[in-house]
Amino acid sequence: MVRLSHDNAYAPTRAFLSMPGFESLPLLIIVWIAFVLAFAGMVQGALGLGFPMLATPMIAAVTDMRTAVIVVLLPCVATTVTNIALTGQFRATLRRFWFMPLCMLAGAATGARLFVAFPAFPFALLLAGVIVLYLYLDHLGRVEWAFVSQHPVASGVGFALLAGLSEGSANIAAPPLLMYLFSLNLDRMMFVQALNLCFTVGKPTQMVILTLEGGVTWTQWAATLPFAVIATATTVFGIRNRERIDAKTYRRWLLRLLFVIALVLVIQYAFSTR
Repeated sequence: MVRLSHDNAYAPTRAFLSMPGFESLPLLIIVWIAFVLAFAGMVQGALGLGFPMLATPMIAAVTDMRTAVIVVLLPCVATTVTNIALTGQFRATLRRFWFMPLCMLAGAATGARLFVAFPAFPFALLLAGVIVLYLYLDHLGRVEWAFVSQHPVASGVGFALLAGLSEGSANIAAPPLLMYLFSLNLDRMMFVQALNLCFTVGKPTQMVILTLEGGVTWTQWAATLPFAVIATATTVFGIRNRERIDAKTYRRWLLRLLFVIALVLVIQYAFSTR
C-alpha cells in the first residue's frame, strides 16, 4: 500500500510514471496472466462479480502492482459490459437502481480523500471486519434486514455510498453491494445486473485517470486488448453456465467469495505493514 500525505498526494501518479512498461514481460508470465484472466472471467460470468479481486493479486504476485492494475483494467471493463449485455433485464434494473452508480461515485471521491488524509488508518482491516461480522450474522440467520425491503431507495443510497467509500479507501466495492442486494431477495438476473451496473463507474474512471495523470499510454492499453478478448470469451462461458447453479449454491459461493475478499484484505494489510 502506498503511504500518502498532504504533501505527497500524487505519489501514486509519480510511481506510475517512473516504473518501466510491461510490454517486455517473459513469455511464461504472459501465459500466466492469460490463464489468470481466463479463470477470473469464468468466475465473473458464473457469479456476476469477482474479476478484479481474483485477477489483481494473482498477477501482482509475479509482476508488480502497476502491471497488474493496467493488465486487469480493460479486461475488467469488458467482462462487466459482457455481463450487462448477455444477462438481460438491464432496462428494468436501470430504472430501479439508476441512483446507485451516482452514489458510488460520491462515496468513492470521499473514500479517496479519506485515504489521502489518513493513510495510516487500516481501512482494509475495517472492511474485513465488517465482512466477517456480516458472515457471522448470516450464520445466525440475522441478515434479512427489514429496513432494506421497507426503504429500498434510502437504504440503497446508503449502501452505495458505503460501496464507493470502500472502493475509494480499500479498492473493494462488492461487499456492501452484496449485503444490500441479498436483503432485497432479487431474482438472479436482476441481482447480477444491479451489481454490474454499479461496477460500470469505477474502472472506466480509473482508466481515464491513469491515462491523463498516471502516464499510461494508449499503446499500453492496446497491448491488453488480447487479454480482454480472452476474459470476455470465458465470461460468456460462465454466463451460459450460470443458470445451472441452483439458488442455494449460488448464494453459498457468493458468501465464500466474501470470506476470500476478507482474507485477501487482511493479507494485503499484513504485507503493507512489513
